[in-house]
Amino acid sequence: MLSNVALSHNGLFGETTAIVDRCIFESAIKLIWLCETDSIDRFDRYVADGLKTELKFQETIAGNVNERGRQVVIEARMLASIENHIRSSGMAAEEIAATQRLPDLAAMINAVRRHRLLYMVGQKIGSHHVHGTWPSLRLHYLEEADGVLRPRDHDCATHVNQYVFIPLITLDSLRSFVAFVFHNEEDREEIIQLLGAIEEEIMVINEEVVGRDFENVAEV
Repeated sequence: MLSNVALSHNGLFGETTAIVDRCIFESAIKLIWLCETDSIDRFDRYVADGLKTELKFQETIAGNVNERGRQVVIEARMLASIENHIRSSGMAAEEIAATQRLPDLAAMINAVRRHRLLYMVGQKIGSHHVHGTWPSLRLHYLEEADGVLRPRDHDCATHVNQYVFIPLITLDSLRSFVAFVFHNEEDREEIIQLLGAIEEEIMVINEEVVGRDFENVAEV
């Protein structure tokens, strides 16, 4: 989020802030899922999910070393890095391999009872900018002139909605985190009220900026 503040403070780098926003969105949803679901092994699943790929990579490197009969410097460095990640997780390789995978983002959103539209906007549309689809190419990198599409200048604005959507989902995740971590009810409610006040202020500013977006379209 700090990176996006640095990128967008003059209103530009919309093609890049959209990519970072998608990453922030997924992290926020995962945090809500971790804090609001009752699955006993949810944290183990989160930790292990990212390490399953590391284990496969480790196996591939080890296989190459065995086939060659010797190890090169880069392989030693990669194997040490993988082993460090595994060790820091507090889980054995066998535990990681046996742990159930995380649900996908749609299932997470459903599990924490958020509106289905959140998945459509945050995941499906947000993924355009990560995966290089035609809508993202057309929005951020091309412009039309005299009926011809051509590369646009480096002038893509960060969309005004980005300044609202990501802060709101982040506040939502912080609210879940506070409710999960704080056992003192008074402390918990004080922080949650603060988050709510920030959310309300964002909505006031948003109404001033894009309030007309929600007016009825004039009848033709």
